[in-house]
Amino acid sequence: WLESVLGTALPADYKLLCELYPTFELSDFLRVGGPAPGAEAAWAEDTEDLEVLAEWLEDADLPVPMHPYPAPGGLLPWSSSNQGDFFLWATSPAGPQEWTVTVASRNGARWHYTGGAVQFLADLVSGVLEPWALPTVRPEITWIGRPGGGSG
Repeated sequence: WLESVLGTALPADYKLLCELYPTFELSDFLRVGGPAPGAEAAWAEDTEDLEVLAEWLEDADLPVPMHPYPAPGGLLPWSSSNQGDFFLWATSPAGPQEWTVTVASRNGARWHYTGGAVQFLADLVSGVLEPWALPTVRPEITWIGRPGGGSG
């Protein structure tokens, strides 16, 4: 699946989410899901998000430098918004179950969430998580892709 193309294992919660649900969008804002079956290589080779992220990180005056994946500890995108925000994993040698979620907002805000992608989504739409530089995300699915990922 996608792991062989990326060269790393992915968190179990994300893999299960992609297995059980097609790609979907929450509140006309946040798109979540993996590539369609057979499109994994093209999806992984699309580095536009990583290039944009690398520019953002280079321009940001961060106390601790961050770099895109595949750099050690690099940031690996798992979702994005229709407004240019990125939702990423901060990869670590401890393995994918220990990766934290990093949000890189289009307005320059960066913040970390200690937990997995699925719990992040649950906390975001339930209002438990203060979204800071993001709009309110309601638990409303506003777009659904094909089963197995990808757009329909």
